[in-house]
Amino acid sequence: MDEMPSRAEVAARMDTTIAAEMLRAWALDERAKAHVMSDPVLADMARRVAARYVAGEDIGAAELAVRRAVGRGHDGSIEFAGESIRDRAEAIAATEVFVSLAQHVGATEIPSTVSGDLSHIGLLVSSDLVRANALRIAEACEAVGTVFMISAEGSDRTDAVLDVYEWLSARTRSAGITLQARLHRSTADLDRLLTLPGRIRLVKGAFLEPSAVALGRDSGELSVRYQELAARILAAEHPLTLATHDEPLLRASLRQVDAAAVEVEMLMGLGDDLLDSLQAEGWATREYCIFGDEWWLYVLNRMAESPERVFRAIADLAPLTL
Repeated sequence: MDEMPSRAEVAARMDTTIAAEMLRAWALDERAKAHVMSDPVLADMARRVAARYVAGEDIGAAELAVRRAVGRGHDGSIEFAGESIRDRAEAIAATEVFVSLAQHVGATEIPSTVSGDLSHIGLLVSSDLVRANALRIAEACEAVGTVFMISAEGSDRTDAVLDVYEWLSARTRSAGITLQARLHRSTADLDRLLTLPGRIRLVKGAFLEPSAVALGRDSGELSVRYQELAARILAAEHPLTLATHDEPLLRASLRQVDAAAVEVEMLMGLGDDLLDSLQAEGWATREYCIFGDEWWLYVLNRMAESPERVFRAIADLAPLTL
């Protein structure tokens, strides 16, 4: 019989859960973000913490990060960081950066896809704007032989994201989508996605969501559902990317397939040793890096996934002379 966890172990798990929820809440707090980034001291500290997870502020920095990944045997995926844009001009300006990124990928021949949030390019402004901008990016990707991978957003935006993706898929085969396994709706959403041609990137899901909407990130149910969704995608012979740093879950999922059927994607600064090991074993691997100065939500969600990363963040603030 398994031993019951001690009170200290239960308390530690509760503390970890609370810390993760707080980090996810801060990630969505635009006022907190504005306060931190407007204070020179706090902004400098935040950038030093983010440097572990963010390639830099421009496309050149992202290219260098991908070239380092290529040197280790991996392909790349580059995201221009940003989300929740509510201004038309800002959404159009962001689209120009994405198009330039796709062109840069083609000109430099780095093996990389282009990733991004639809709310960065107009999802919250108008459906006409986000569709036009997404099509521009996908066509720029198609022109250089790569793909625009649409990132996941909070559950309140999922219908809008899927509607744009379905519209886009009718006009180009150079778009893919991210599916969050922990959302209760994802089982049904997958029926819809399997009728569309693009690659599916399967993630656990990192956003703060109520239990009525999503499974807990550390629940056994989530592991089961992730594997079930992966199995359905593979059974349909649909392009699949497994994007998780959960090694037991990843290994269990990979036992279902051969190396030709799937790729594994992990985030820059996280899981480097595991990704290198999988590449050495013969799996197709991809490292995801972001650039830009709108990395607030991204970095806090990365720490929320493993709250012990807060200690690493504190260490990253230490003077270089230590």
